[in-house]
Amino acid sequence: MNIAGLILSNLHRNRLPEMTRRRSLSSVPFGGRYRLIDFPLSNMVNAGITNIGIATDFNYKSLLDHIGTGKDWDLARRSGGIRILPPYFSGADHIHYQQSYSTRLTAMMATLDFVRRCPEDYIVLCDGNVICNMDLTALVEQHVAKEADITFVAKKMDVTAGMLNEDDILIESDENGRLTSYARALPHEVGEKNVMINVIVMRTTFMRNMLENAAAHGATSFGDDILRPNLKRWKVYVSYFEGWCAHIDSMESYFNRSMELLDPEVRADLFGREDRPILTKVRNSAPTKYAPGAKVSDSLVADGCVIEGTVENCVLFRGVRIGKGTVVRNCVLMQDTYTGSNVTLQGVIADKNVTIRDGRLLAGHETLPFYIDKGASV
Repeated sequence: MNIAGLILSNLHRNRLPEMTRRRSLSSVPFGGRYRLIDFPLSNMVNAGITNIGIATDFNYKSLLDHIGTGKDWDLARRSGGIRILPPYFSGADHIHYQQSYSTRLTAMMATLDFVRRCPEDYIVLCDGNVICNMDLTALVEQHVAKEADITFVAKKMDVTAGMLNEDDILIESDENGRLTSYARALPHEVGEKNVMINVIVMRTTFMRNMLENAAAHGATSFGDDILRPNLKRWKVYVSYFEGWCAHIDSMESYFNRSMELLDPEVRADLFGREDRPILTKVRNSAPTKYAPGAKVSDSLVADGCVIEGTVENCVLFRGVRIGKGTVVRNCVLMQDTYTGSNVTLQGVIADKNVTIRDGRLLAGHETLPFYIDKGASV
């Protein structure tokens, strides 16, 4: 079965402005040693997908630096491999430069040239901020077996007030799995809901025709202009994902999903599958050093760290330094963050290359973490 992949790398960047000032959303660090794009990219590679397009708009230098030639995902190939799709809108007969994609459909239409040239029979479309470990081969097999035009992936979630935002889509299906409802979520939604996790399968020819028709008619909304008018005519199905899944679309969701990684069951579901490893850019670092008197509990610690103080319930990326007498609780400290002596941190997210001087006390809350920008000195 021939399958191509498409990743919309920066579609929801406005939901996380603090961390996307200098990078695309999909290159936001996560989990101690990964970037968000590693998860959809690894899912595709594990399914044998070797032709992958990544739609970008701006601030994607860090994404290019991370992906490189694609060799860490075995995608440095003469034919196929990773293709960065630059920020332009491809219309029916002409091309317009566009700095940012405002909707899912405009981002998809920017990939039209890639879709036209795609020799594969099927395309899997993923957002760059979706974290899960998914068997895409089984998903496409289900799509083929049902002779579907479109297959959406959803997850049944126990939704609490304020958990969803206007970008989230709630969907319903009948007893055969055929889509019956596709609607934007409201902030006050509560209870068990089927939330779309922004993984979509289509036949390549179907997607090409759909996007060409959308460009010809000036469509801008995937739901309003494309899907709903054709819902009864097209065969649209829903597949329900059972594993752990997360969307990173706010500082609160970034912090809370990072803390969930401290649960062994979550880590096992996401990283513990030998047949579906999560791949990332290789960086050779020394093992983490725990100095005499260091205390570390319930934490995820990457390699290359030096810990002389106390760390509780934290995620530490590569190269983090925790000074003597420093106490760090419920924090996410990204690569090469340095804390001096006698520092106290609670509910803090420190971006890369942050320096926190001696004696500082910084605190936030899980609903509003204290964020320190990349390269800042406090």
